[in-house]
Amino acid sequence: MTEVLVYVDHADGVVRKPTLELLTLARRIGEPVAVALGDGAGDTASTLAEHGAVRVLTHVAPEYGQYLVVPKVDALQAAYEQVSPAAVLVPSTAEGKEIAARLALRIGSGIITDAVDLEAGEAGPVATQSVLAASYTTTSRVSKGTPVITVKPNSAAVEAVRAAGAVEALNVTFSDQATGTKITSRTPRESTGRPELTEAAIVVSGGRGVNGAENFAIIEALADSFGAAVGASRAAVDAGWYPHTHQVGQTGKTVSPRLYVAVGISGAIQHRAGMQTSKTIVAVNKDAEAPIFDLVDYGVVGDLFDVVPQLTEDVIARKG
Repeated sequence: MTEVLVYVDHADGVVRKPTLELLTLARRIGEPVAVALGDGAGDTASTLAEHGAVRVLTHVAPEYGQYLVVPKVDALQAAYEQVSPAAVLVPSTAEGKEIAARLALRIGSGIITDAVDLEAGEAGPVATQSVLAASYTTTSRVSKGTPVITVKPNSAAVEAVRAAGAVEALNVTFSDQATGTKITSRTPRESTGRPELTEAAIVVSGGRGVNGAENFAIIEALADSFGAAVGASRAAVDAGWYPHTHQVGQTGKTVSPRLYVAVGISGAIQHRAGMQTSKTIVAVNKDAEAPIFDLVDYGVVGDLFDVVPQLTEDVIARKG
């Protein structure tokens, strides 16, 4: 059976959920071979094996932490040359898409970004994408070379299937470009205790209707009752009510959770482009003509300051 390379996104050996989703998708088209790089790479092996990786290629070097993406591209290219895979799968993060694009250019292959599904096809893997602000769903495949595909988080349910997960050292020679851009400092992001926005299974977002930074406490309370991430519309972040790192939309982050709750958001196309592929969408807005209601599965026409606290209380009561 053909092998499929899966680039592992991890933090000091803790594998992030989108990588486990990639392993699930990889099994549809071949046998997953994981590529784990940097500090803690060896610690990922047991988790990767539990989710279907037949082999885990690891390499540890200071370059991965000291420089930008090129050392990782060098390593993924080395893995590609060693394995000769049927496809290369990478998480659709900002860094992941840059790694994928650079790899595709080096190996002379086509690339598909932001896939939301993946299936085997007679002429190679077939990827499903939501395009043009999620107005259309397309299926496509790479016609030249080995497909390099990035996949959005929450595109597949994680399935634990035990495999060998044999750990093998990857031989990597860094290119001259690897040390071209050095990281000079890092500032740790303050933890909120909530899930990462792009990986969260549930997202609660607030918009212009929240009417002030102090009122985002209502959004946060609902999110915390669900164990959800907090998002915001462009209008809310431009007004300074919530950090830009939480913006959902075409110029912010793209999310695809199982449940998306839009509170006080009108539903402009800019925002819809960032959340339209969510599995279930709920909106709370006092304007019955708001465009968001054309998109939702469930809508509540009402004052968010009345509706949201009641919903929060009900969620807490049902969980308790």
